Amino acid sequence: MNCAETHESRLPAALPHDACFAIVAPAGPARLDAQKASQWFTERGYRCRIYPGAEQTQGYLAGADQQRLEDLHAAFADPAVDAILCMRGGYGSMRLLDKLDFELIRRHPKPLIGYSDITALHTAIYRHTGLLTFHGAMLNADLLGAKQQPTESSLVAQLSGQVGEGDEIVHPCAFALSCVLPGVASGRLLGGNLSMLGATLGTVAEIDTRGSILFIEDVNEPLYRVDRLLTQLRLAGKLEGVRGVLVGDFAGITVAAMTPLLQDIFGPLGVPVLAGWRSGHCDPNVCLPLGAQVRLDSDRQSLVLAQDLFKA
Repeated sequence: MNCAETHESRLPAALPHDACFAIVAPAGPARLDAQKASQWFTERGYRCRIYPGAEQTQGYLAGADQQRLEDLHAAFADPAVDAILCMRGGYGSMRLLDKLDFELIRRHPKPLIGYSDITALHTAIYRHTGLLTFHGAMLNADLLGAKQQPTESSLVAQLSGQVGEGDEIVHPCAFALSCVLPGVASGRLLGGNLSMLGATLGTVAEIDTRGSILFIEDVNEPLYRVDRLLTQLRLAGKLEGVRGVLVGDFAGITVAAMTPLLQDIFGPLGVPVLAGWRSGHCDPNVCLPLGAQVRLDSDRQSLVLAQDLFKA
């Protein structure tokens, strides 16, 4: 079943006050200070359960493929776990795509949180289960790295159900947004790391952009490679059904430098484009609910939820 095509949506439950977070590493390794991590959750009234792969290293991967896959499946299946927080990105999520148990994930809908390489999991899980997931702060670089607000507050507010239908996803006023192309559009917020969106074309994680507000971000990509990635999406027919575009952080590329390219790519589509949104490899890193219905107004520089994020 392709839930993106049928526009079905599956909502997780909002976090309880004493929520248990599963710490998993589906992609690259990172040195985990288990005591520091446990203290971080305890101070906020939460608990954490660290899965084996999060403390392993196998070259550029956090443990063997089977271990990382088993951790992810176990976290979804464990009734004591309320949310699944990825430790970091890097590389490795793609290696799990053809082995993901989508039926298990569908039976145990929980918030999955991460960005960068985790985009492959976001797009695959939404496409095959309709489950809403969160493009948000990860453990090492963001939460334990003490990134400035609203990195943590936007994540907690969304996961705990403090924002819902009609609420604006607040962007920090200290960081200017830019209306690249004017207009208003509604649709499902989908996307993530641009390189991963290109890499997963033709796989079980291929994004279905029809009727979407497309979100893109990236890091360490010069402008000509961003052009190549966007052109790849265009040639693959992935821009034809897009209703609007939200451009996140492209570390090292200013919005001014990107604007001519964005106008060239998206101008013929006649859709609104809002750029400079602080989500991705940046500080702060604002959480975004992927798969949720939103309303994008590039003139007013706003993004508003058009649905609740959790089941009643």
